[in-house]
Amino acid sequence: MKQSLILIFFVLSALGCQDVNMPEKPENLIAKDKMIEILKETYLINAARSVNNKAIISKGIKIDSMIYAKYQIDSLQFAKSNAYYASDVNSYMVMIQKVESELLSMREEMDSIIKLDRARRDSISERLNSANKVDSLN
Repeated sequence: MKQSLILIFFVLSALGCQDVNMPEKPENLIAKDKMIEILKETYLINAARSVNNKAIISKGIKIDSMIYAKYQIDSLQFAKSNAYYASDVNSYMVMIQKVESELLSMREEMDSIIKLDRARRDSISERLNSANKVDSLN
């Protein structure tokens, strides 16, 4: 995953720095649970962009703005909160692992829905084929 490589690079570069001043806690810090939800949606957005970014751009969709509106935050608040949480690498990794876990759960749920849909379509197809065979015999 491209995002995982970026995250690993970010973490390694953060660990490689010395005498790094920890950012101050922002006044409007986004709560951890809310930040996890925002990060999860950010991962989903990046996946959507990697699939068909031209369509998103051509339709004038501002996905980032949609997330900010949904969570009633702005880009600066997100950036400051993200920097604050990322300054504690261990805590940030726990947050990222939670995001990945939730994304995997979503994927498993979607896979299960797709399997059920395929099974229903196969069942309908079989019934139609049986009905066509009966009609052709008459």
